[in-house]
Amino acid sequence: MKGAVAFFGAVVMLERLLRNLEGRCRVRPYDRVVIGCSGGADSVALSFLLARLASSFPLRLHLAHLDHALRPDSAVDADFVSGMAERLHLPFHHARIEVNRVRRRGENLEAAARRVRRDFLRQVADEVGAEHVALAHHRLDQAETILFRLVRGAGTNGLTGMAWCDPPFIRPLLDIHPDSLRTWLRREGLSWREDPSNADLNLSRNRLRHEVLPRLEAINSGAVDHLVAFGERMAVDETFWSEQVDAWLARELCEREGAREVAATALGRCPRALRMRIWLRLLRLAAGRQVDLTQAHLEACDRLLDGASQSDCHLPGLWVGRRYDRILVAVRAPEPPGCWQVELSGPGSLRLPGGALLRAEIASEAGRLTPNQAAFDLSSLEFPLVVRNRRPGDRFRPEGGAGERKLKDVFIDARVPREKRDALPLLLSGEHILWVAGFRRSSLFCPVRGEKVLILTLEPAIKA
Repeated sequence: MKGAVAFFGAVVMLERLLRNLEGRCRVRPYDRVVIGCSGGADSVALSFLLARLASSFPLRLHLAHLDHALRPDSAVDADFVSGMAERLHLPFHHARIEVNRVRRRGENLEAAARRVRRDFLRQVADEVGAEHVALAHHRLDQAETILFRLVRGAGTNGLTGMAWCDPPFIRPLLDIHPDSLRTWLRREGLSWREDPSNADLNLSRNRLRHEVLPRLEAINSGAVDHLVAFGERMAVDETFWSEQVDAWLARELCEREGAREVAATALGRCPRALRMRIWLRLLRLAAGRQVDLTQAHLEACDRLLDGASQSDCHLPGLWVGRRYDRILVAVRAPEPPGCWQVELSGPGSLRLPGGALLRAEIASEAGRLTPNQAAFDLSSLEFPLVVRNRRPGDRFRPEGGAGERKLKDVFIDARVPREKRDALPLLLSGEHILWVAGFRRSSLFCPVRGEKVLILTLEPAIKA
């Protein structure tokens, strides 16, 4: 027996479980709890322990099992858990999903199985109205997780390990060693299933458990305890940093057209420790879920602050872009619109691709115009007018400028983001660009006192 392992009798085990449920997992009497049960020793122990708490801490329990279809005899595990549910008089929920068939491109088997399993458990919880999904992760799992994340290059946030409570998931066995659980099962005369894949050293987590951790414990018998304690200290620190990130984002974050957006200068002024945590939160907010990111991914994002004024960083399932002083984070990069062109034959309204509305009216004078309006001498215009998006080589004579220039250079000088350039409609009379709608008019065909004018108004598309 390793020095770090303590064995508990039935009463002590139940007392510890109850303390963890009420405290760290925030479970209340009569809450509905779905237990994820593979049939292995850890989840069998969790199932029986929770059921035996009924007299002192009543819960509405459900047992759920997912057959990953990874072994020919996997159905035997499902039958075993079904028998457990019958013995414990618990509702049983079961599904079979061929994980190999639903793996995403570039996703390893372990990650795919975990994703599918968690989705299944969430679905069961939603169907039965459960407040919690109980998982059987234990103390050794926690040490492995911290070590695994460390060798993969996780930041300090990842070194906190698994959370006791990560709604809807709870982990009430996190401070109990698996040897204690197995000893308790044997004393209670309870059996479990052994998954042969747990001994497969081709799986990285198994190599950590069977090869790396034993060597660490040979150096220091308290290695597992020290790893777990390290994670707990990191969790305390990260609670503080999380509050700092919340406060910063409350001041700086805005959302526009599906992207999270902050000022590059404001982010760059943050101390590095805070800045890297802000990056992580931005990426998770944009993804709408937990994302598998390493410190290298965060460093790649951070380099945008010192890079070109318009640059991009592509991460797994995410895009980060710098557009002058704005940092944008989204699931995917904005797609440039295809070439389009429509004609305006006279006064009236014209719906443009993308949803914006262009209104044209004839008036005796221009009057006071808004930034989304422009007026031109009517007699100088060549109808039909053309409205289109920009093309390579477009040239423009901006009002107040020193002559004709490349439109691209005008945009760059005005620090117009690349995606916005493609979205701005251009109004042309013949070969002349008269107005970059919503941005700037040209010096051509200005209103003449006493002559009729054509007033154009751009009404931006209404976003759903």
